[in-house]
Amino acid sequence: MMKPKVIRNDADHEAALAHLETLMNAIPGSPEEEDLELFSILIEKYEEERFPIELPDPIEAIKFRMEQQGLTRKDLEQYIGSQSKVSEILNRKKPLSLAMIRSLNKGLGIPAEVLLEKTGKDLIETPYNLHDYPFTEMYKRGYFKSFNGTLQDAKQYAEELFGELFSVFCDLKTQQVLCRNSNKEVDENALTAWQARVLGLASEYELPPYIQEKFTLDFIRDIVKTSTFSTGPTLAKELLEKRGIPLVILSHLPHTYLDGACFNAPSGRPVVGMTLRHDRLDNFWFTLVHELAHIYLHLGNNGLAFFDDTEHGTHHSCNPQEIEANDLASDLLIPNDVWDQVKVDLMSTNREARVMKIADQLGISPAIVAGRIRWESTDYTRFAPLVGNNTVKKLFASDN
Repeated sequence: MMKPKVIRNDADHEAALAHLETLMNAIPGSPEEEDLELFSILIEKYEEERFPIELPDPIEAIKFRMEQQGLTRKDLEQYIGSQSKVSEILNRKKPLSLAMIRSLNKGLGIPAEVLLEKTGKDLIETPYNLHDYPFTEMYKRGYFKSFNGTLQDAKQYAEELFGELFSVFCDLKTQQVLCRNSNKEVDENALTAWQARVLGLASEYELPPYIQEKFTLDFIRDIVKTSTFSTGPTLAKELLEKRGIPLVILSHLPHTYLDGACFNAPSGRPVVGMTLRHDRLDNFWFTLVHELAHIYLHLGNNGLAFFDDTEHGTHHSCNPQEIEANDLASDLLIPNDVWDQVKVDLMSTNREARVMKIADQLGISPAIVAGRIRWESTDYTRFAPLVGNNTVKKLFASDN
């Protein structure tokens, strides 16, 4: 009598079939009936793997359901879209989107695995709602780099486009740390989308490995020294990239009130993003050094992502990490002991020459000194000619 065993090849299959024939007249409740059931399962499993049944073609399945239910192409518009879109799908000029698949599955009862062309595959709840993101603005700004269609087309394929955009996170879990300088409500979904785009752009950089031990306070001070040059911001970018840190310039999305951010890429490499929301040298240098202070003090491998509104510095309303980054940035830009010596004089003067002299002595841009005076005095009309209005974005014109 043949013993039950896993069927591994055609010879085993034929032998099992032959033995099954001998069991067909087994008496109910007998050992032979148990063997009949067991051999049937073994044979079925082997045949499923050896001779899989191919799924119907999804377009043919749609046409079959149309014929079965007497539907016209116009009847499909509620599931697929416009008349032209229905035509494109049925003529195989464009693929079914996940949104269309959901509608066809629910409305016409066509199995998900047929429409997805994957045996046993089912539809899962979409993790992205089109209306939760500033989709139109993202489309206009090229967030969906692989898509060449119209905005309306993009909306129909939104689930796929979001999936591609957010794929840069891999399994990276980040916790947003927000520093807000106003009572305006921040759109955290827009921040996440902006972060994903920054990570995508950063992944295109060809950089040396990042070595944490080489990211020192002296290195940040060297970055600050480039502020004396008219091309200082781009020189700073080059120095950071030589240390394996991408600096990505990307305009902020609506309702994010964002100047700068830093976070780790899935590889562990720190990434700095800046929006140049305020096109001024003083804001650029404070924001950049503030983010570098976060990298030095806080970033590590803890999954934190810092998003900063530095329009008027960072104030006591921010969390302790933001205050620490603010204090360190201030000291790196203008050492505290030096500031204590010149503060009284600078806060009381209206002479630009005095500000420029101190900046020259420190080896930094006058915009940094002027920005510090404006922040501490909370008078943002002072020394306006020195803060470098409308000078930064043009340096990064190719980045925007």
